[in-house]
Amino acid sequence: MLRKLTADPSELDFDVTFARGAFTLRIAHRVELKGIVALYGQNGSGKSTLLRILAGLEPGARGHVRFAGTPWQDDAANVAVLPHRRGVGFIFQEPRLFPHLDVAGNLAFAARRAPRAETSRDHAVTHEAVVAALELGRLLTRRPGELSGGERQRVALARALLSRPRVLFLDEPLSAVDNRRRLEILDYIGRLPALFGIPMIYVTHALDEVVRLADHMMLLSDGRLAAHGPTETVLERIDLAPATGRFEAGVMLRAIVARHDPAYQLTELVHLGEPAAGGEPGPRGQSLWVPLVDAMPGTEFRLRIRARDVTLAINRPTGVSTRNVVEGTLVEVRAEPETAFAETLIDIGGARLRARLTRKSIDELALGAGVRVFAMIKSISLDRIIPLD
Repeated sequence: MLRKLTADPSELDFDVTFARGAFTLRIAHRVELKGIVALYGQNGSGKSTLLRILAGLEPGARGHVRFAGTPWQDDAANVAVLPHRRGVGFIFQEPRLFPHLDVAGNLAFAARRAPRAETSRDHAVTHEAVVAALELGRLLTRRPGELSGGERQRVALARALLSRPRVLFLDEPLSAVDNRRRLEILDYIGRLPALFGIPMIYVTHALDEVVRLADHMMLLSDGRLAAHGPTETVLERIDLAPATGRFEAGVMLRAIVARHDPAYQLTELVHLGEPAAGGEPGPRGQSLWVPLVDAMPGTEFRLRIRARDVTLAINRPTGVSTRNVVEGTLVEVRAEPETAFAETLIDIGGARLRARLTRKSIDELALGAGVRVFAMIKSISLDRIIPLD
């Protein structure tokens, strides 16, 4: 039986610059690596370049990189630790397995090169535990050419784990995997830090992957760090819409299962808000109905709600098919003068929603900070329901 480990947080401190052609990356940051940290940005923002710099794979980078106080790179002190000595497990977009070895052989190769087990975390990373966690037992005798794209990436994850890294770097590992397999593998990835106590930095340009996996995110734009912090907090910032992408912009809510309605195949969730002073977060009394989920009452989930799937009314709507209507207060309205639209942020009692409306609607309804509104959420926007371990 697999047991969960709690990783000792490791701080990654870096101040780096890198130039290639017309693109320049310049970022200084210090982040606690705990669980999964998402490194998010649009294509060309520099996220993969930054990950390669941290791993020591971009020799043209300048500055310093320190992991848990140990310098990996420090130009001033003439320190440059080779990539294979940094204790990083790197998962590329392509699995890069040895084609002449079967799965068992690929895993054995990584295990032979791993450092000697010294910590409880190291001792937990055994062949049997890794194979069980990633459900590779039936694949051990197959060669990479006989595997699907998703299966190859699961083997690549296992191989990286068996090298006993101090941290895992994943560079858009699911970009070449079909959507159904992608969702399956995200579930595997999400469990790994708790099972083996190894933190991750996960590069992606897909917001649903950020919501599904990460409690902390770093947002890159044009080679700069545009924002960082808890995932919920960063996604709530409507000023970041150009960097996050307006079409997929939205928020992440935490909620618990309140009850089920089998007659209509629905489940009632109650959202969680920020903790009160000195207390734990708890239900704020507003319900969200979703298609029936297989979970006991009290089970906690995280939900993603897109801004484009939320509409606002100044009076409680009646005679509408939208099932989810919650009451809240506008805390921010930001118009986009060069477009027809405006972004809004609504406090619904300790949690927040975003809604993307036309500027004409904003003016006609006289919407502004402090106005009481009713947010109507299309049920279909709540289909990405991610259980929290």
